[in-house]
Amino acid sequence: MQLRGWKISGLVLLAFLSWGVLFNPPQPAQAKASQAITWYRQWQHAYVGGRTQQYVRMNDGQGATRVVSESQGYGMLAAVLAAKKGANTHATFNHLYRYYRTHRISSQNPLMCWQQTRRNGRLTSVGSERNSATDGDLDIAYALILADRQWGSRTTNYRQAAQRLLTAILAHEVNPTTKLPLMGNWATSANDLSKLRTGDLMTGYFKTFAKFTGKSDWNRVAQQSQRLIKKLSARHQTGLFPDFIRVRGASLKLTTVRPGEIESGTDNQYGYNACRVPWRLAQTYRLTKDRVTKWALSKQLTFFNRRHTVTAGYTLGGRAVNHYTNPAFTAPIYLAAKTLKCSTLQRRLAHQLPKMIQKKSYFGATLQVLTALS
Repeated sequence: MQLRGWKISGLVLLAFLSWGVLFNPPQPAQAKASQAITWYRQWQHAYVGGRTQQYVRMNDGQGATRVVSESQGYGMLAAVLAAKKGANTHATFNHLYRYYRTHRISSQNPLMCWQQTRRNGRLTSVGSERNSATDGDLDIAYALILADRQWGSRTTNYRQAAQRLLTAILAHEVNPTTKLPLMGNWATSANDLSKLRTGDLMTGYFKTFAKFTGKSDWNRVAQQSQRLIKKLSARHQTGLFPDFIRVRGASLKLTTVRPGEIESGTDNQYGYNACRVPWRLAQTYRLTKDRVTKWALSKQLTFFNRRHTVTAGYTLGGRAVNHYTNPAFTAPIYLAAKTLKCSTLQRRLAHQLPKMIQKKSYFGATLQVLTALS
């Protein structure tokens, strides 16, 4: 009787498991790529403007159209990453590239002017808008390297453009003492030289740049970036980085910034700049499998895994400063969890991401697309 009951129970269990396999099959890589491309197309429709010179607008419908080098770098990166997943985006990339070339500081200085605003029907840069922003230039350079790998440089010389841009970044956007990325070419005073945006610590990029150019200077930038990542990760139990911090000297002496000292009231918090850190660390780990990167990323994921919902912003001690969510925070952590195979956190965050790309929410929508394509 017991044996017969065991057989019946076994049959029921087998049937249940079979039902689960049939109706909840593992999601194939092709389906994930399809979702990423669908989001990319939605994002492209909402945020990409222009025809033969295309740009990524970031003003969310408020006031005059504005484009920044950050958004243009994201657009070029998204186009080439979409191509790697099978999308036909070569023409789009070239149109975005033409816009970048038009809005370089000059034909002799390939750093991109950090902002263009529509004036009298044209997108132009005036005054301080003609300075650069390092994060945008770094993404543009990396996108050009990927374009050279994807399509070659016989028709459009992506390789030469990347080489020239990287030479300019080394000359104008790297601190000569700390060997860390500056905020832009305008950072020349002692006060501005010490400012650092933690989302610019893209060690994977820097190591790629070293191989691409053959210049050991980039290895030094990568080494110093890893030293700083280790220091920043050790400062708080959460492992969270602030939006900005001051760094001085070859020993990388750190000084905390006050709210509003550099950009906003969240300068000393995990806000809308530092939210990119998990994405950048995941990028680096995928490229290098570096131990320091894995340690720093694992520490942050341990913190987020204890939260039922990832909200938009935290103090470095781990207190949520807002009750709402935003893909700018959720998507980078989702990619980090996926990269380090933290499946429970990955599944939970997948449910928090919007099912469709949000309109009039440039930053969150763009990070959702970029992390999906990565």
